[in-house]
Amino acid sequence: MGISRACASKWVNRYRRYGELGLCDRPSTPRRQPHATPGNVVVRIEQMRRDHKWSAGRITFELHVEGVPICRRTVSRHLAALGLNRRRFIDPSGDLNREPRKINARWPGHMVHVDVKKVGRIPDGGGWRIHGRGTTQAKKAEQAKRKTKRGGYVYLHSAVDGYSRLAYTEALSDEKAVTAIAFLHRARAWFAAHGITRINRVVTDNGACYRADAFARAMLGSRHQRITPYTPRHNGKVERYNRILAEEFLYAREWTSEDERAAALNVWNIHYNYHRPHGASHGRPPASRLPVGVTNVVASYN
Repeated sequence: MGISRACASKWVNRYRRYGELGLCDRPSTPRRQPHATPGNVVVRIEQMRRDHKWSAGRITFELHVEGVPICRRTVSRHLAALGLNRRRFIDPSGDLNREPRKINARWPGHMVHVDVKKVGRIPDGGGWRIHGRGTTQAKKAEQAKRKTKRGGYVYLHSAVDGYSRLAYTEALSDEKAVTAIAFLHRARAWFAAHGITRINRVVTDNGACYRADAFARAMLGSRHQRITPYTPRHNGKVERYNRILAEEFLYAREWTSEDERAAALNVWNIHYNYHRPHGASHGRPPASRLPVGVTNVVASYN
């Protein structure tokens, strides 16, 4: 059985003494714990958490005020053991007892989310996804890729309407401010052709191209809102679109050249906006939430 004689003897003696119950797993907690947190302190931690919804740091501070020396990590461990480490676990209804700070788009053009996704350029003949890593063809493709401009990358600039989830994407050669400004103007014209004639707010991250003064002057009456640094969820609609773009377009099939993928991007834009079901539209494509006056545009793509 691969066990020692002492281990076998221990289990045999347990069976003889307790029967089948003696073979059940036992907790590995030692019988005596002189440094364990007293039970009344654990009760006090639970009481503070349920009554005041305090964090582990605040509970640690209050216990120190009451003369109980305890560290924050210990409080966090007890909250997890009690099942109270998450705010949604405190109330039976699952309410957070506070209104989350959430700003949603109220109409088409209210909030347009803009972002850039950098992807590797596809060399002629295909890359390592077709030939495999370490092969002769893959090494030649990698050498040719390094000689190309901008280190062999393509920058996918995307703009997503926060209300309808209508998306517009272009594959460009860089992410400079002048490139981002030109893309924004073309995106405005594209949205205007789909009935979104006014963009109230443009939401971006804190990339260098979006911090430029020229980009701020290119708003044309729109408000430029940059998200909190290192908080991509504040620009979550376009971040989620980038994930869909990667899963269903960029890596969904093998490409033999960059020109082939760039041509297919135009087809992807039509498929995403007019045919692909979207959860935010209750299983309908984003174009279903367009203004009524652009039904002729929708019909031209179907």
